[in-house]
Amino acid sequence: MKGLFALTGIFAATLLIAGTVGEKYTPAERRHWSFRERVRTEPPKFADAAAKGWVRGPIDAFILDKLRKEGLQPAPAADRVALIRRVTFDLTGLPPTPAEVDAFLKDLSPTAYEKLVDRLLASPAYGERWATHWLDVVRFAESDGFEYDTHRRDAWRYRDYVIKAFNDDKPYDQFVREQLAGDEMDPKNEELRIASGFNRLGPLRKNAGNQEVASSRNEVLTEMTNVVGSGLLGVTLGCARCHDHKFDPIRHTDYYRMQAFFAGTHPNDVPLASEAEQAAWKTKNEAHGKEMAAMKKAMKGLAGDGLKSMEQKLADLEDKAPEPLPSLYAVETDRAKASPVHVLARGDHQNKGQAVGMRTLGVLLPEDAPELSVEKPRTALAEWITAAGNPLTARVAVNRMWNYHFGRGIVATPNDFGRMGVRPTHPELLDYLANRFVEGGWKWKPLHREILLSSTYRQGSRNPVSAKVAEEKDPENKLLWKFTRRRLEAEEIRDAMLTVAGRLNRKVGGPSIIVPVDKELLTLLYKPSQWAVTQDATEHNRRSVYLLAKRNLRLPFMEVFDAPDAQISCARRESSTHAPQALELLNGDLSNRLSLDLTERLQTEGGSDKLKQIDLAYRIATGRPPTVKQRQMALEFLRTQPLREFALAVLNLNQFLYVE
Repeated sequence: MKGLFALTGIFAATLLIAGTVGEKYTPAERRHWSFRERVRTEPPKFADAAAKGWVRGPIDAFILDKLRKEGLQPAPAADRVALIRRVTFDLTGLPPTPAEVDAFLKDLSPTAYEKLVDRLLASPAYGERWATHWLDVVRFAESDGFEYDTHRRDAWRYRDYVIKAFNDDKPYDQFVREQLAGDEMDPKNEELRIASGFNRLGPLRKNAGNQEVASSRNEVLTEMTNVVGSGLLGVTLGCARCHDHKFDPIRHTDYYRMQAFFAGTHPNDVPLASEAEQAAWKTKNEAHGKEMAAMKKAMKGLAGDGLKSMEQKLADLEDKAPEPLPSLYAVETDRAKASPVHVLARGDHQNKGQAVGMRTLGVLLPEDAPELSVEKPRTALAEWITAAGNPLTARVAVNRMWNYHFGRGIVATPNDFGRMGVRPTHPELLDYLANRFVEGGWKWKPLHREILLSSTYRQGSRNPVSAKVAEEKDPENKLLWKFTRRRLEAEEIRDAMLTVAGRLNRKVGGPSIIVPVDKELLTLLYKPSQWAVTQDATEHNRRSVYLLAKRNLRLPFMEVFDAPDAQISCARRESSTHAPQALELLNGDLSNRLSLDLTERLQTEGGSDKLKQIDLAYRIATGRPPTVKQRQMALEFLRTQPLREFALAVLNLNQFLYVE
């Protein structure tokens, strides 16, 4: 049937007819653009010299064709300083050093920019930057959220897995399969077990520790299911949890058939300690438990100050419990303990309807497609999602890449390719990129390279030729008649400040870091002892991707610059502008501490010459020397103000906070 991709591999081999399903999908529902097969469209051809000089490849051809149809022209190329700063932040999340800028400016060979892109893609910092994007999508955090917000002490291994996967350019289809079903693929492989922790990333309501009560189990299965829809397939699957989707062809039963793939999935903390170490820990923990029980028994009948005193002692004793042994934060499939899956009216676990089994989205299957019976359910789901013919997966993936490079996806709603999402501005280009991605072995780096080497990406952020007409026709720059200037994200700002100040600790991987915060923030926690600051102060200066991601305590600096809260999948970062940002940069502990470090660096590398200090400050913070006016203003400022105040002002420059 046209518009439906072929069932192959494990998915086709394990079909088991379970009776007529009954849902029908209209031709109009099946014709929605995102559910149709990817098309193969030849890039537009141009005969004139101007176009031939600008078009470096198919990407530029698709973009220029749309611009010309609207009577627009692309912007002139960005200058080389803007370009190296832009691409360095894009790929690594860090600013280029003055030496790197100088080397690029001196290299006048035709392949200078190409070599720059290749160097950045090979940098370990690439994985750290692009892992952050993925962690946004899968709402990665290292605590449960809700009232207790218990720490997930071993979840950092999943973060390191993602960083390594990007640096290794692990094929995306393999990356997805490992996360959905790594434990089923090879239960003895530590890396695959760590990857399977993807299924446990959502918020978790502890309910006094009992996760098998129906309400809690329903919430856990809901979290597992919803992220597959929004994060991997780009559909608002969760909207069908309570009823048929109001806008998209996703039935109420579709939701629970997708949920059925996770019915036998349960948490699995795989110990990394030896049997002897586990036995010793168990002895200590049992002794601690007896001590706790004895203290609780002694509290009976107490009141007033005596009770308060004992409650404090009990809390102190609770904090002295033996630290859990290291383990792999993973899942496992236990079909014997699989939760029966029913269609729930209004999503209420107490209002059960018909029982259902495993089946993928009906709109992408033949009519009355049967349910599945498989030994490895998440493996079957992963095979379907990563099938080359799945019309959603590759489109969603390449659209995310485009979004992170240009600030807006070809589909501006990366988690919603449905009717309420925004239609693609360049559908042929989206399918071209998706086809290239799949045919290239689902590799990220070659696609990065093609995008970054295009004239479209190399445009300047100002377009003196088309600006007036373009701002009337396309004020949001959907057609890319220039490069959209962007403010750095929260992590980029913090990491850039550390870099400029000469304090960035480039240590890679390992347990997450807890930095000091105001005492008032600790009152927000279930127990202040949850925020145990990392003792080694040099660790506090590590990249932001390694900071503890705690749901109930977001660092004020990160929050004010729009870092997501990890409660739900973050489709794209917002970029707001408001007064608290200026207050944080002027008065915040981080900016003031680092302004002192920057002052020290300027004195060490620039000596006592104010002009050298000014030039150095601008070069390391913005990539360029100051203009004549900026130099004069800085000299005037330093006649009455200390160097530390100038250093703080440099960290507040728009040229520091924005890339263009």
